[in-house]
This record gives sequence, C-alpha cells and structure tokens, in this order.
Amino acid sequence: MGKQEDFVLRALEERDVRFVRLWFTDVLGFLKSVSVAPAELENAFDEGIGFDGSAIEGFARVYEADMLAHPDASTFQILPWRGGADGGPATARMFCDIGMPDGSPSYADPRHVLKRTLGAAADKGFTFYTHPEIEFYLFKDMPGKGDEPQPVDRSGFFDHTAQSRGADFRREAITMLEAMGISVEFSHHEGGPGQQEIDLRYADALTTADNIMTFRTVIREVALGQDIWASFMPKPFTTHPGSGMHTHVSLFEGDRNAFFEAGAEYQLSKTGRQFIAGILRHASEISVVTNQWVNSYKRLLGGGEAPSGVCWGHNNRSAMVRVPMYKPNKGQSTRVELRTIDAACNPYLAFAVVLAAGMKGIEEGYELPREAEDDVWSLTERERRALGITPLPRSLWDAIGIAEDSELLAETLGEHVFDFFLRNKRAEWEEYRGQVSAFERDRMLPVL
Repeated sequence: MGKQEDFVLRALEERDVRFVRLWFTDVLGFLKSVSVAPAELENAFDEGIGFDGSAIEGFARVYEADMLAHPDASTFQILPWRGGADGGPATARMFCDIGMPDGSPSYADPRHVLKRTLGAAADKGFTFYTHPEIEFYLFKDMPGKGDEPQPVDRSGFFDHTAQSRGADFRREAITMLEAMGISVEFSHHEGGPGQQEIDLRYADALTTADNIMTFRTVIREVALGQDIWASFMPKPFTTHPGSGMHTHVSLFEGDRNAFFEAGAEYQLSKTGRQFIAGILRHASEISVVTNQWVNSYKRLLGGGEAPSGVCWGHNNRSAMVRVPMYKPNKGQSTRVELRTIDAACNPYLAFAVVLAAGMKGIEEGYELPREAEDDVWSLTERERRALGITPLPRSLWDAIGIAEDSELLAETLGEHVFDFFLRNKRAEWEEYRGQVSAFERDRMLPVL
C-alpha cells in the first residue's frame, strides 16, 4: 500500500468514518455505489471488492460476470450531507477502477476508457485539461408523469433576485462542493426560469470527470434537502433554453500551454488549430457520446446558446467551437470552448472522444477550415452550406447511423463499450419512436 492508502486508513479513524461508499459509473453514465465497512478497506486496496458485473448496464455478459472494484485512494472525500462533525458518524466515498479477476482493467469501465485515451495523449507528451460550465434546472418538486415541470422562479440570465430560491440553493451547493475539494469558479442564474449555472475550475480531465459525477450527486442531494428537484435533462421545456455543459479544453506539454503561440492569429498555436480541426471533422461521429439522449437533439436544434452546425469562430457563441478572446499576459489560459456537450452525458466517455478527435487532428495534420464570422443561428440552410457549415446530427437516430461507421469511436471506446452503447441507443430510439406525444394529440384529436 502507498502513502495515499495509509492516509485514507488514518483519516477513517480520525474522522469517525463508519461507512465507505465505493463509487463507479456504468456505460451510460449512471453512478453506482457499494458500501463497505472501514475494516474491509485495507483488503479492498490490496485485492479489490468483488461484485456481479452482469447486473450493471453494459459491464458484462452473465458468463463473465465476476469483477473487482479497486478504490482510488486519491479520490477519498467525506460526504458532507451524511453525518460527520456533530451529526453522528461520517460517510466517505472513493471512486473505483474496475478490474477483472486476472488483474487486467475492465474493458467496460468508462473511467478506464478515459484513462486509456489520456495515456495515449501522454505518450505524445500532452496532458488534457477541461473546465465545464454546468447548467441545470430547479423545479418546485419532482414532475409527475405527463406534467409540465414547475420552475422554482421566473428569473433570467444573471438576475439578482431578493430572497431567491436559486441563490440560496447555489450558496449551499457550492459550500458542499468546496467541502468535497471541488473548486467552483462562477455561479449565476441562467436564461431559463429556474435554470442555474455553476462552473467548475480547470483540472485534468480525469479529475474533472470524477468531479462532474460528484457534482450531479451533490446538486440532487442539496435540492432534495430543500424540497425541490434538480434536473440535468438537456431540454425540459419547448420554449425555454436547454441545459448544456460548455466545456473549455486545452493541452499542456509539461508546464507549457500547447494551444498558445504569441503573435499567432488569436494567439492560437498550430497544435491548437489542428486540435479544433480534429473536433470539427469528427463532430458528427462523436455526437452520440457527447449528446447521448433522444432529448439532447431537441437542444441542438439551434438558438438558445446551443450550436446546430459544425463550425468554429473567434468569440462567436453561435459556433460549435469558440476560441475565447485572448487576455494579455494570460498565455497559459489559452483554450477552446466546445459548446455541444450536455451535462447528461457520461463525462468519462465524452472527454475521451473529444480528446481522441482533437489528437487525430494533430497526428494527421488536419487543416482548420474557415472560421464562421456570422451569427450561425440566423443563417438559412443554403447560406450555411455556402459557408461550408454542415449540420450536426438532427436526431439520436442520425447520430447512431454516423457513429456505427466511425473507426475513431470504435477505437476510442473499445469494442465492448462501442457495441453496448450503440445497442442501448438504438433501443432508446425505438422506444421513443413508438410514443404518441402531446403534440400529436393536441394537433390531431380536435380535427381528425
């Protein structure tokens, strides 16, 4: 056992931790948890905790079900909403890496998919950093089946409202996130009624993906504690903006930002330009992962801060990839912002495919196409085509069709995850396609 494991075992005694939750994520991005007693943890560090992988979405077939959860000691944190201090015995959590009985990593573990992709970039000398801006809605309570959800307020973008539920919520949520070692950079009310945004500070992509999984849990816990309901659904309302997860990304070579070049256009290096070109060329292939739900494509219809075409622009918020304005003497902060991703994705897989697409652009020397200088949302289809702006997939079904032929996706996800993920998405589409919607009833029952 190493120093980190020793630190965890000491912390269990000092903090009176009675329960340790081992967290991992299934292929679709849902958090899974198994509790162990502190006395079992030393053994868990040495050998892992066995569980039935066939019971987890996309993990294993029945005849290869035995798997082991290996806790990552560097992710140890006390859960601030479960006891501790004066509230009785504390509960802690650690993320796990999933392994097979022979000691090899599980091909179905999304965390391993990201680690493998980060490892390939590290072999080329690069570290991948990400900074997500996470949007979500707060509702007065959990919506019933078929009911229109009721937002907690009617405020708008950056609104400061006296005695606002949203402001109280954000204060408590941020306090809890900081208590778990997750640094928050900004928070504010977003454009939709009851819609919030909380931006996490820059970190390496694996830490950020772990933080997003923790973030979603914290947000739901705080909401339930305040008798309200939080949702990361990409587009809960027809007439209000969707919730995205605009993600700023950059590559570092050691301590040097590989995207920065003094004197270049927008101070953006050749590496940065090729990385963007890779994301653009493979954008439609990776959409099924960055925007994995039927509802994700309602958000991507355009407008409301969501991109609908494959293009990039300097400080252009209607573009799919935005190069933010350069701040003098801030070369280390040079980055690009990807505006397609939504917060309902599996962050491990989403970051893996974005990195793989960008690295492909660098390895193959892709040329960056002309930038979009116009408001892309206001252009007609013909005008977009004339500018070389191709549309993103219009539906989950379109995204699946493009993904099925993607070598990049199959290679990055690995055969097992690639196969299960697409099979699951096809089933979701078939179920959705058979539903009779309120739109059809409202439009047709009165006249047909």
